[in-house]
Amino acid sequence: MTTLTTIPVGAPIIEAENVHKTYSSDGNVVHALRGVTLQVRKGEMVAVMGPSGCGKTTLLNTLSGLDSIDEGVIRIEGQEIAGMPDNAKTDYRARRMGFVFQFYNLLPVLSAIENVELPLLVSGVRPALARQQATAALDRVGLADWARHRPAQLSGGQRQRVTIARALVNDPAIVWGDEPTGDLDSVNAGEIMDLIHDLNETKAQTFVIVTHDQGVGERCHRVIRMVDGQIVGEDQNREFQPQAIASA
Repeated sequence: MTTLTTIPVGAPIIEAENVHKTYSSDGNVVHALRGVTLQVRKGEMVAVMGPSGCGKTTLLNTLSGLDSIDEGVIRIEGQEIAGMPDNAKTDYRARRMGFVFQFYNLLPVLSAIENVELPLLVSGVRPALARQQATAALDRVGLADWARHRPAQLSGGQRQRVTIARALVNDPAIVWGDEPTGDLDSVNAGEIMDLIHDLNETKAQTFVIVTHDQGVGERCHRVIRMVDGQIVGEDQNREFQPQAIASA
């Protein structure tokens, strides 16, 4: 198991230096990331915005270790993840990261609580403890009374709350969101962002959210703007105060 540095709230938890990523498509080389450099501090909420095809999702996938890079350095909690063996990288994601996607990715034959506890069971957590942690995660997102319902019996907003509970069940340091409100109406999207904002402030969890929604971006501390695989600017929406989060 990889030994990781303990990162205090407010210190860099995600660091990327001169990251390049290319793909081959129909014989053509696509430069998805062109020398990206950025830092995200522990406890910060950061949105990544830009036009379709600008590299937002590729950036999220490479930062989280879901995808490889061609050049550059990515450090998460002080560890250069590109140097980890695949099994160590998978173990690290299971222990320290959560993922929230647009289309939920819930198993339809399982109840809400079974979907939430599944990652714990796969990683070897005892069933009784996994059920306890899954129950607590559902309670945290306001769905304790819906634990036995299957996804088809839940609204879109409720399904996304189950997804967030699943992402939070291992108490991750970093939560990655890829269009987490993209399949929701404005009311449900606002409720999901209220939930994410509350989790950020009370748990000091770091959120990196890819989004097209300007309203989602405005709820984050900072918006990173991308065009053609490069970071072209950023907006500071509200002051990031590590001391307030650390003492919450």
